Amino acid sequence: MGNALRFLYGKCCKPATSEDSDSRGPPYTSTASAVSALAHDLFNFEITSLVPEGLSEHVVSSRKAQAKWYGKLLQAWRESKTPPKTPEEVARLVVQTLSRHQKADVEGLLDFYGFPHPSILVEISTGVPTRLPEGVEFEMHTLPVDGNMVPDGDGINVFVSTADPRESSSVPRDVLVAAVRRSKARAKKNYARADELHQKIIESGYQVINLQNEEILARKYRIRLRGIDAPENSMPYGKEAKQELIKLVHGKRLRVLVYGEDRYGRCVADVYCNGIFVQEVMLKKGLAWHYAAYDQRIELATVSKQ
Repeated sequence: MGNALRFLYGKCCKPATSEDSDSRGPPYTSTASAVSALAHDLFNFEITSLVPEGLSEHVVSSRKAQAKWYGKLLQAWRESKTPPKTPEEVARLVVQTLSRHQKADVEGLLDFYGFPHPSILVEISTGVPTRLPEGVEFEMHTLPVDGNMVPDGDGINVFVSTADPRESSSVPRDVLVAAVRRSKARAKKNYARADELHQKIIESGYQVINLQNEEILARKYRIRLRGIDAPENSMPYGKEAKQELIKLVHGKRLRVLVYGEDRYGRCVADVYCNGIFVQEVMLKKGLAWHYAAYDQRIELATVSKQ
């Protein structure tokens, strides 16, 4: 991680000085320096927990909020198989990582470094649908996935924050009340009572998740990967399929496009992880079959035959 950031920063130009540019405009004068500047700022944040000076002139949120962005970007950069090297790749990483934040903040951060805006990125092929395909009932963005929540090679259990606009209006009142009472019980160090309340929350299909020292009330969803069928765990290559899926999604935030519900109450969905189409990877690895009886997509059939 640190070596990758040092490499990018060292290979590219340094930021322009205030004498070279308008103090309200992008402080970096070339695409190379813009990429290296963010790499440098992330490297600096990893050491000092400080965000760059001048960013507040471009965004609306507080410096405390800005620090959370850089923490998320640092984690996303660390988890990238290869560090982003072009302005488009970096902008895509920023947009995907901060998708749950205010549009004005995301665009302001992009402006600060001189990266392209999301409206421009729509024209760039990412492998992820920029518009919802026909038949999608709804879209959701998950919290980081726990590998232990992957039951097999074609299923994932995920959690979605109740702060999500789609979720916030549908949280049962008894769940909200239990969450508040649990917090108060923990504050009083009455952990037995807190655990009892949390169990009620879990039984209602929700859970309180600790993420980066922040407790988040989240709803649980069971996902069935659309269009593929992997071996059962007890079948040959069943364990390998499960482990491959865990490797793909563990610790990652997923984009989930839900097409419907199966007879077991699972959401039948296409799943994307950092722009990667999960079903396609499972097919290419030979750890799943195209479920042709229920899915007629030519692209999946083609991959399955390779």
